[in-house]
Amino acid sequence: MSNRWRQNIQARPPIFAHSNKVGAIDLNRLQANFAITVAQPKRTGRLTLLGRSAAKLPASPAEARLETFPNPARRNYWIHFETDDFTSVCPVTGQPDFARIDIDYVPDRLCVESKSLKFYLASYRNERAFNEAVTNRILDDFVKACVPREAIVTAQFSARGGIALTVRAEYLGKKANRGDR
Repeated sequence: MSNRWRQNIQARPPIFAHSNKVGAIDLNRLQANFAITVAQPKRTGRLTLLGRSAAKLPASPAEARLETFPNPARRNYWIHFETDDFTSVCPVTGQPDFARIDIDYVPDRLCVESKSLKFYLASYRNERAFNEAVTNRILDDFVKACVPREAIVTAQFSARGGIALTVRAEYLGKKANRGDR
């Protein structure tokens, strides 16, 4: 050990004191002597739903808001959301349309917060729209919220009249989608 290091240790009073029953640690002195590093959470932006049990479901997709937070990684990786609890309404008959919704995406700078996605999808419960329109609107709103590198929304609607319908909408990134309307 170096002499300077020994002098620092000898010059300081002990960090803890003993009594007959309890050993007490002076945390302020301990922190002054050691560089204690605690991981600080990154700012999550304006997450208004997470951790709030009093949050109310939006009445329509137009009122809903997909909330985002910074992507914690730089590499390409896929995030998968799925729900079997999706309902919209047929615009012609007024009958409910039930579906399984799968959303797969490669985030760029932002990730979508799952509770806000849950509220967003629930906002369709009274929305009158064709299944194809619903699926494409979900993709459009998702891309608008987080601008992913890639995204796929797959909606598997339950059979009506003996025919099931699956709609798959894809976003392949800014450059690949320039030919779209």
